Amino acid sequence: MEPSLELQKAIRVRLVAASALTSLVPAANIVDRNGIPAAFPSILLGEGQTVPGGDVARMRHEVFVDLHIWQKETGLVFSKQVAGAIRETLADTRWTATGLHVADLRITSSRFMRDPNGIHSHGLISLTALVSEVA
Repeated sequence: MEPSLELQKAIRVRLVAASALTSLVPAANIVDRNGIPAAFPSILLGEGQTVPGGDVARMRHEVFVDLHIWQKETGLVFSKQVAGAIRETLADTRWTATGLHVADLRITSSRFMRDPNGIHSHGLISLTALVSEVA
């Protein structure tokens, strides 16, 4: 099991189940994909990293996941609204992913950029989670 993959799956389940978020971004547009999406608005489940913890059993990890928000807009308002909905959706960190107990999940940064093409806005939400494998 790769903890970053299991956490990514659990995050997607949470995101697509949140009506406040899916009223902004359709559930079908919350996907694991590269590059600028074909459909807008979209949330792309991005990069991940797992850093093993220091426990003897090697069952605890620090996991990093990025979420990319994309919209056709010249400003950044919509991307920031979606980031707020993501923040609310993931605020309750007392949850279990398949094979993982999520001890803490927090947004470590939010960045908002105008794409150089002048057509798209792009938000980047970086998450950090402390997880332990459930045997």
